[in-house]
Amino acid sequence: MDPSTSAPPDGGTVEEAPAGPPQEDRKARIARYVALFAMPFLMVTMMYATYVGTMHAPAPRDLPVAVVGAGPAAEQLVAGLDAAPGDAVDARLVATEDEAVGLLKDREMAGALLPPAEAGGTATIYTANAAGASQASTVQQVLAPLAVENEWRTAVEDVAPLADGDMSGTAVLFAGMGMMLAGYVPLSLMTMSLPYLLRLRRFLPLALVWSAVTSTVIWTILGPVVGAVDGYYLEFLGIGVLATGTVALTQLLFTKLVGPLAVLFGMLLWVVLGMPSSGLSLSIHTMPGFFQFLHGVLPLPAAGEALRSLLYFEGRGLGSHLLTLAVWAIAALALCLLKERRSGHAIPAAPAADGPGEPLPALAGGPVRAPRTRYVAAVLFPLSILVAVVGLMGSSMHKPEVRDMPVAVVGATEEQARQAVAGLEPSLGAMFDLRPADSVREATAQLTDQEVAGAYVLPTAPGGGAELLTASAAGPSQQTILRSVFQQIAEKQDMALETRDVRPLTGDDTMGSNSLYVAMSWIMAGFLIMAVLRGGAPELRRFRQFLPLLAGWAVGMAVWLWFLFDVLIGAVNGHAGLLIGAGAATIFCVALAAGAFTRTIGLAAIVPVMIVLMLLGVPASGGGLPISMVPDIFRTLQDVLPLPAAVDIARSLVYFDSAGLGGNLLTIAAWGGAGLVLNLLADLWLAHRARQGKGIPAEVPRAGAPGKAAQADTEEQREDAALAGSAAAS
Repeated sequence: MDPSTSAPPDGGTVEEAPAGPPQEDRKARIARYVALFAMPFLMVTMMYATYVGTMHAPAPRDLPVAVVGAGPAAEQLVAGLDAAPGDAVDARLVATEDEAVGLLKDREMAGALLPPAEAGGTATIYTANAAGASQASTVQQVLAPLAVENEWRTAVEDVAPLADGDMSGTAVLFAGMGMMLAGYVPLSLMTMSLPYLLRLRRFLPLALVWSAVTSTVIWTILGPVVGAVDGYYLEFLGIGVLATGTVALTQLLFTKLVGPLAVLFGMLLWVVLGMPSSGLSLSIHTMPGFFQFLHGVLPLPAAGEALRSLLYFEGRGLGSHLLTLAVWAIAALALCLLKERRSGHAIPAAPAADGPGEPLPALAGGPVRAPRTRYVAAVLFPLSILVAVVGLMGSSMHKPEVRDMPVAVVGATEEQARQAVAGLEPSLGAMFDLRPADSVREATAQLTDQEVAGAYVLPTAPGGGAELLTASAAGPSQQTILRSVFQQIAEKQDMALETRDVRPLTGDDTMGSNSLYVAMSWIMAGFLIMAVLRGGAPELRRFRQFLPLLAGWAVGMAVWLWFLFDVLIGAVNGHAGLLIGAGAATIFCVALAAGAFTRTIGLAAIVPVMIVLMLLGVPASGGGLPISMVPDIFRTLQDVLPLPAAVDIARSLVYFDSAGLGGNLLTIAAWGGAGLVLNLLADLWLAHRARQGKGIPAEVPRAGAPGKAAQADTEEQREDAALAGSAAAS
């Protein structure tokens, strides 16, 4: 082997030479930069246009519900439900209560209504929380008004409750996500580092072993470690092997057809379209019809529903979901065989390597590595992403418990408020942090400043009612908890309770999730561009070369994301200038922070950067679950990480009169300042390594004519972006 193609003796990171692809002219260089910026632009746009477009204001569409009974009265109830605006409900008349419960357990119905036998009685609303907590809530929202119209009392019965260890119902979500990631992320590495393993006769046994190992890892995390899954290992293993193997085979087919660009097809199919259509986050019956169709077709919905059948529904309907996965696997296998027979093992833009002796990088765009290093990287890189996603998200959200949620208690005097706090604390335990306030104005100001989650206003006169002040803009789930708890308190004290939402959500943000998605798009745009430039533009050596590119990218993406969310989707209204400015600052500062690590460590830095900037930030942000419902460590991180600051910026601008904006911008600026200093230090370190001769990389020989070398290099740079994107898609 030529010394120039051997791995560095010290095994350390080696930077690329300050040169672009060989014999690159000006037009080719411009085209390369356009491609580099297009890749993260498409990834961010695809993901968040779909998520915001489908989830910002979900509403029932053809929600299947059953009405138990017979005769004109029951038929009239069905007709009334079917007449709901926008085809919200698809009602069906069933004869008996047992039949309705059976349909719920078969998941053919989302809910059922059992009218009372006599006027003024109690109607029973049947739900199945294990089929989706959001779906059960939607059923109650649809059926409860019908009971009110008929002057019935209501009782809710859950025929398929969630397990105590999975009170949020997210175990199947993160298990399904983990299986998808395990299936498609490794192909991004193997295309450039281990292409000879992508021949079917080698790939199939590896995929089988990998699927079994990763499924065991997912079960171990969600089971013994987190406690969200109890038992079912062998059945879980079988579903996991089929689901992961199906995705791996399909991704292999994409790779054989388009090479490194297969990651875009995978991201579109498994993440962008797969998540909204899965029904694992929001009810599929609140999604547009196209996604309801995909629910019965795509592998992620099939894997998630198979796991639901196993864990909560005694295996009912399991066979149909396994059949969906099997059809995908057989079709992908057959097409891969056909492709290999027609064109051999050739993969577009991949190195023509028949064995481990070929000098190739472990990570795209990196230095040439020995075969052992490439094998280790191909295992550890996707496995670390899998463990981070399933472990961090599963442990933070599987069993939300309210702890120390701040609530103001308002009395006519401060002394009365203190006495009320002392009386309420023993019954409320550690759930709430009750704080006395002496006026409604003070409590409202605290709500606006997001210092408290709500305010309980005591009656001002004997026999009067109490009032609960909330702010759904700070989180609708938080508002629901407050209503439930303080309604019970008022009933025990024989008082009426009136609820007033002082900061309501807009009709374009009924889930309160827009601020989270806006902030995540900013963060992802920031770290993804540096990951792409790290491998795709090796001639950029000095920090001053990055600055104008990052500044232009930050402003351009901030403008585009505002235009996408506001003008095209209509999910975020107003505050254009402030949102664009805050977005540009966040993207720029995050890029600086991420770049300090991608420039020095390389693409291996994607995993820790993703964990810090995204995965830890989601539970710490309060954008999904209220911050008072996640483990204490995330409450500490709320004031440190950039994602929580970005979420609060977006939320404050839209709903809270910019309260706390300065502090959050300071947090973002601190990350940018730290990134600036680290990048300047990186310049010195890289220059020092170059003087020692350690910054000169080995050039990987290419098969074919010299004229094809530049094209191959360009494809490898696309693979850099693809590798970064596959991690970001998680």
